[in-house]
Amino acid sequence: MNPDQYQGLNAQQSAAVRHLDTPLLVLAGAGSGKTRVITEKIVYLIEKKGIPARHIFAVTFTNKAAKEMVARTTERLTPERRRGLNISTFHTLGLNFIRREYAAMGLRTGFTVFDADDSLALFKSLIGHSEYKDIIEPKAAQWQISQWKNDLRTPQTCFEQAEDEEARTLTGIYDQYQRQLAACNALDFDDLIGRPVELLQQDDAVRERWQTRVRYLLVDEYQDTNT
Repeated sequence: MNPDQYQGLNAQQSAAVRHLDTPLLVLAGAGSGKTRVITEKIVYLIEKKGIPARHIFAVTFTNKAAKEMVARTTERLTPERRRGLNISTFHTLGLNFIRREYAAMGLRTGFTVFDADDSLALFKSLIGHSEYKDIIEPKAAQWQISQWKNDLRTPQTCFEQAEDEEARTLTGIYDQYQRQLAACNALDFDDLIGRPVELLQQDDAVRERWQTRVRYLLVDEYQDTNT
């Protein structure tokens, strides 16, 4: 790679690009070039360090940002060099993970992903056929259970931590919702992140397999994650 290609980076950005082997957090304001640093690091790892593209994963929040990184690396790397490179949103990475590990999650081939409307329809059905149809609003239940899922809290955990009757009622709806998803061989949008995290925490073989595969994980807008 031509060293002149790095002339647009300042000393701190260049140091971030060349940093290897230990975790690194880059803190900078909006518009300061953090996404460009990630792109340059991908190029550096492949061109200078000989890391196969299939071992590099870059994740961000929006499809727009992911497409931008894909476009930038496409300009800098030949098709052969970038073959297998993984650039995606968090949810797409989660979905790709699930497609490989679905059996370990108890899913069957042909599983589906419920969007927000599908999810809400299921909540309406569950609540509408329950004794709580006049006291629980489906959209409110959907929102609360989504929050619990994002916090990686299971129905059992939520029940144990419930402080009042309303919370205990919602945990029962949560449990029914998860059971119905399983019966439909389906996941919802929150599961695309929560279920992979759960499996990686619980299954040593799966975790070791992905630790071998993912040698470099580059996260854009890390401050917006809920880690």
